[in-house]
Amino acid sequence: MANSKQARKRARQAENRRVLKSSQRSMVRTYIKRVVKAIGTGDHAKAMEEFKAMQPVVDRIADKDVLSKKKAARLKSRLNKRIKALAA
Repeated sequence: MANSKQARKRARQAENRRVLKSSQRSMVRTYIKRVVKAIGTGDHAKAMEEFKAMQPVVDRIADKDVLSKKKAARLKSRLNKRIKALAA
């Protein structure tokens, strides 16, 4: 356990940050699952709609360093590739 006042504050801040980030990470996963589910049904229009809803959320979370920017880009790229394969 932290002994100094400064260390106790840092522990509090770290805990608050952990709770917030886990909530945000969960939200991103939900958006991703919606896109994957739409791709699974084979409905291109629905998949594009869900993808367009997911994109700004993933970007915003990546800007906050909850996800790395590279991971966000990789997720978007892979999902977009799967959606394009539906259209073909």
